[in-house]
Amino acid sequence: MDLASELAPFSPSPELLLWTENRVGGLLEELKTRETEIHWRDAKIEKLTLELLYLRRMKFGVKSESLALPERDLFEESLTADLAACEAHLEQERQAADMGPPLPPTEKPKRERAGRQPLPVQLPRVEHRHEPDSCTCGQCGQALVQIGEDVTEKLSIVPAEFFVERHIYPKYACRPCETITAVPAVASVIDGGLATPALLAWVMVSKYADHLPLYRLERQAARSGVILSRSTLADWVGRIGVALEPLWQRLTELLRQCTVLHADETPVQQLDPGRGKTKRAYLWAYRSNALGADPPIVVFDYQPGRGGKYVVEFLGKWHGALMVDEFAGYQGLFRGEVIELACMAHARRKFFDLHQANGSPVAAEALRRFGEWYAIEATIREKSVEERARRRKETSQPLLKAFHLWLLSTRQSVADGGALAKAIDYSLRRWSALARYATNGFYPIDNNPIENAIRPIAIGRKNWLFAGSESAGQRAAAIQSLLETARMNDIEPMAWLTNTLEKLPSWPNSRIDELLPLKPLNNPA
Repeated sequence: MDLASELAPFSPSPELLLWTENRVGGLLEELKTRETEIHWRDAKIEKLTLELLYLRRMKFGVKSESLALPERDLFEESLTADLAACEAHLEQERQAADMGPPLPPTEKPKRERAGRQPLPVQLPRVEHRHEPDSCTCGQCGQALVQIGEDVTEKLSIVPAEFFVERHIYPKYACRPCETITAVPAVASVIDGGLATPALLAWVMVSKYADHLPLYRLERQAARSGVILSRSTLADWVGRIGVALEPLWQRLTELLRQCTVLHADETPVQQLDPGRGKTKRAYLWAYRSNALGADPPIVVFDYQPGRGGKYVVEFLGKWHGALMVDEFAGYQGLFRGEVIELACMAHARRKFFDLHQANGSPVAAEALRRFGEWYAIEATIREKSVEERARRRKETSQPLLKAFHLWLLSTRQSVADGGALAKAIDYSLRRWSALARYATNGFYPIDNNPIENAIRPIAIGRKNWLFAGSESAGQRAAAIQSLLETARMNDIEPMAWLTNTLEKLPSWPNSRIDELLPLKPLNNPA
């Protein structure tokens, strides 16, 4: 019997074969779609997990790369809300993926208490001597002899105290000549104004360094029985802003003479009266090289947007090396004669956040390698430019080349879309600019100096909330440039501004550099 003929009745029809083939193809396509969905869901869960643990560390952590305690307190409400929202999103994703219960909450670590810090030696001392009621012995009546003393120091304060300065100009006459002699009135930065330079400096430092709104200064004055209306205070602020503008312009000119600059930007809200709302503007920051021998300078520039044209307008024809983040607005500069330097701290932070979130061994290895060349920088920071260049060439460059090869090799085994892939891609994408610092002894390794200069302003936004106008933003940028530069030069802002406002009305423009808050240029008149 023919086996083929016997099996013929059991052979599937062409229609069944076609249906089976289509069904299998559909199932394979559905499986592929499911695998893609699972991959992206896993990536999203990983991203949310990373964000959640990052927010928890920002709120409870006290280690490096986290905000300091006062800053965490300032952002407490926002962090709490962000944590709740992130936990809710993550819980939804985990339930959708059937991955079990949400992550347990992180316990707040205990903080070690520091001992009492010594009181600053530069503070004036007021002595209070506590002598016995009698200088004779209470038992035998003999005179007491001092054999020593116990001294304790306590910190005290005299709150802001208002007082009136009376300027008296006697007039003398010569009867035979029929002439009158009197000393000319002292020039004032505000003609006919009520305030002394010290009071004007107090208002400006309180508003722009301590970020206190004018209505709070109005209340402080009222507690002392002094009526200073907000309109009066605002008038002083506007006039002093105009008086200080030449100093800001000169500071900007000196900054543009530097061959290496740091740049960054931070958003601020600006009132938009036409719509009854606020709109976003930007405070651009530029700082001189932290590795340079010249006194540090920081200049803020207020602009209505974040476009690269504002950087081009500010820097003009400046040529040099510019340390920036990955913002695309800077890229137009690097097509000309401006050299790009990328921030190594930004690249490190990607791996740091990943390691804090899930203890990734790959991230740990990256952090170890980052630590190697940061350790080198710590030992050569105070060296000469030539010595720093030599050490970087001998030690840092080989380590950087090895790290680059390690990143390329590791990336081949890492799936796209995950946090680790993004961290590696960030470094690879900017590698030339990241490693460029090691080719020169004058280039900085990261952009931390400019971020430190911006941080007080970012914190101050909690108080002043928004700029009232573009002019107000430009005025704030100019004054904050001067006050922040004074701080970086270890110059007390209140004393500097008081002294400057006293001299400014009669000061020759040819000697304007002597008024700038730069230590080497501060020659007392």
